[in-house]
Amino acid sequence: MTPAIQTAVVGSTGYAGFELTRLLTRHPRLGKPLLLRREKEDGPANLADLYPHISGNGSYPLEPFSWRKLEGVDLLFMSTPHEVSREWIPEAVRRGLRVIDLSGAWRLRQPQHRAIYGFSDAEPQVAATLTETAVYGLPELHREQLISAQLVANPGCYATSIILALAPLLRAGLVDRGHGIICDSKSGVSGAGRQPTEKTHFVEVADNLSAYSVFAHRHTGEILEQLELDADELIFTPHLLPIPRGILTTIYLRLRRPTETAEVESCFRSFYGGAPWVRVYPAGKLPQIQFSTHTNFCDVGFCLSPEGGRLVIVSCLDNLVKGAAGQAVQNMNLMYGWDESEGLN
Repeated sequence: MTPAIQTAVVGSTGYAGFELTRLLTRHPRLGKPLLLRREKEDGPANLADLYPHISGNGSYPLEPFSWRKLEGVDLLFMSTPHEVSREWIPEAVRRGLRVIDLSGAWRLRQPQHRAIYGFSDAEPQVAATLTETAVYGLPELHREQLISAQLVANPGCYATSIILALAPLLRAGLVDRGHGIICDSKSGVSGAGRQPTEKTHFVEVADNLSAYSVFAHRHTGEILEQLELDADELIFTPHLLPIPRGILTTIYLRLRRPTETAEVESCFRSFYGGAPWVRVYPAGKLPQIQFSTHTNFCDVGFCLSPEGGRLVIVSCLDNLVKGAAGQAVQNMNLMYGWDESEGLN
C-alpha cells in the first residue's frame, strides 16, 4: 500500500516520542516517519543506536530540524517540551501542516490553568487564536471535532485516566459534586520523561511510593476544563510508583441519590458503546495496571457501596500509549478518516 500521508516526529528520542515512532513505523498506511531532532540535542545520529531493540529493521536517521525538511510532510508530531511546542507550532500551522502536539502547550483554554506553564508568547494574538481552535485530543469526547482539526492537543496521561472514568457519570448528572471528588493517581517513572532528576533516580524510586505536586500538578486544569468542574469540587493527587510504566487511578465520590449497580454499569457502557479503546469491566471487577500496559486501552471498573450512595472507580492505562503515543495515533486515524484502531492492535 502506498503511504497515504507523510509524517514527521520531533522528539523521537524521549520515551513517548520513541513509542510514537515505533507505532507509526508499523502503521499499515504509513511509511517510516521523518525523524527530526532539535538543534541543541546531542546524541547518536540514528534512533536505533539509542534504542537497540529496533535495530535490524533498517535505519532510523535523526536529522537536525529545519522548516525546509518539512516540505512534503502532511502531519507533524511534536513530542517536545511544552515551551518548544508553544514556540514552534504557530509557524507549523502557518505553513499549512496539521499538527498533533504531545506536550501541554495547547491543552488549556482558561488563563488561570495555563499560568502554571509560564508561557511568554512572541505573538500573543496568534497564540490566543490557536488556543481557541486547538482540539483537545481525547477521541471519546471530541471525535467529531478531530476529523477536521489542524492542531490537536494530545491529553495528559493522568488527565486521560481521570476524565474517561468520570465523564459518563458527570454527563448523566449522577455525581454529587458538592461532596467533592477525590482522584488518587499512581504512575510509573516513565511519565516523568527520559531525563533523570533527583527524584527519579533508581535509589529514590525503588522500594518507595511518594506523592508529589499536590494541588499543583499541570494536569489538574485539563481535568477541570474537560469535565466542567470547579476547582473546589476536585482533589487530584499524583504518586510515583517504582515501575517503568502504567497508571492506576482510584476515584472516590458520592452519588446524588441511591443508585443500583446496573444503572452505573449501564451509564458507562452506553457512553462508551462506540469507543474501541475503553474497556468497561463488569461491576465489582477492577482493572490492574498489568492488563493495560503496552496497549491503547483505558480500563474502567467500579464498586458501589451497599446503600448505593458511594462509588469507587478504578481506571488503568499505559501512560506511554493511551496516555501519550497511542492516543496520538488514534487521533491521527480520525483526522484522516481511517479506522480508529489502525496501527494500534
